[in-house]
Amino acid sequence: MKKILYIAMATLLLGISANIHAQQATRNEEAKQELIALSKTKWQWMADFNTEALSNLFHDKAVFVHMGATFTKEQELNVIRKKEIIYKHADIKETSVQVNGQTAVLLNRIRMESIVGGNEVVNPFVVAEVYVKEGNGWKLMAMTFTRQAHEYELNLNN
Repeated sequence: MKKILYIAMATLLLGISANIHAQQATRNEEAKQELIALSKTKWQWMADFNTEALSNLFHDKAVFVHMGATFTKEQELNVIRKKEIIYKHADIKETSVQVNGQTAVLLNRIRMESIVGGNEVVNPFVVAEVYVKEGNGWKLMAMTFTRQAHEYELNLNN
């Protein structure tokens, strides 16, 4: 009888463990899709100069690393407000997301069309975005632009 009870308990615990793992995998996948959509929306807000929405998205301690400068949240918002950098269009070629608890890293391989210093430029970038979960939403904590010498496939999802 004890043996049957132990087997039943072990089976129950394995089932509970598998269910918890499946729920966590589902939550991670949902978070990944939410972050991909949020990142796409962020690019549109940047193109539309929607600094109010961006201010809500950016963490108060956020940092932004460009090719020639590093900005705080307020400095980045001012660059957008003053149209020092005009983000015309981010053509997203490839995206990957890694979620670990309350932190996520999203990588976008993009072709960025922008106006910088009055000059129209097109650059291939890998943009790393770090998000932290606060309450029910995600806040952008860091965004780093790395210019690529050539456009190529990164295979980010491997």
